[in-house]
Amino acid sequence: MNRKVEVLPDLTALVRRSLELVLSKLEEAIAVRGQFTIALSGGSTPKPLYEAIAAQNLPWEKIHVFWGDERYVPPDHPDSNERMARQAWLDKVNIPPQNIHAMPTLDGDPAVSAAKHEKELQDFFKVKSGEFPALDVILLGMGDDAHTASLFPHTEALKVTDKLVTVGNKGDSQRITFTYPFINAARCVMFVVAGANKRPALAQVFAPVADDFTYPSRLIQPQAELWWLLDVTAGDELQR
Repeated sequence: MNRKVEVLPDLTALVRRSLELVLSKLEEAIAVRGQFTIALSGGSTPKPLYEAIAAQNLPWEKIHVFWGDERYVPPDHPDSNERMARQAWLDKVNIPPQNIHAMPTLDGDPAVSAAKHEKELQDFFKVKSGEFPALDVILLGMGDDAHTASLFPHTEALKVTDKLVTVGNKGDSQRITFTYPFINAARCVMFVVAGANKRPALAQVFAPVADDFTYPSRLIQPQAELWWLLDVTAGDELQR
């Protein structure tokens, strides 16, 4: 298995290591392909990482930003992943507006928005329907129920294997999400996870046998690089 696991002593070290890896992949991608594509995650854990990226002197015109999932709320809503990333990073740097590929959330129907975003991705990466392009980096978090992106346990989104984007649901909360085959097509997938409340889920995700549809993060098995960066409160038991 190509899974690489690192347990960092605290959140500061977790952010530092995450930044180091992202910058390494960015440099490599621009050298080889002339641009860097990254999909962001939501939640509180990656916010200091985005702030750290914003402090770098980078070739912003060569960086294209996507999101692995989004709540179906307006972009200025407090729950919006786009809003958080803009405040922490994107609004602080001189990145061209056309390089920010946010998930649409204003169509009144998440299925319509998911199809629209799928078309945008196909056009950007120049792929046909049914083909899965490779982003350079996809950042992921994990909930204490082992969900990642908006791929929640026992939901219909986990059954979608022929699309890049689908509707994800958490109760009554509607979302848009990358599908797990699209995530698995990435050149580098990075889980960044913190908190003792994640330990039970991590134990199941790392177990030799468990149900993928109960613990959706198990479905993330890219052919290329898979990193799990954990703070010690989340990952301590995995070291034993």
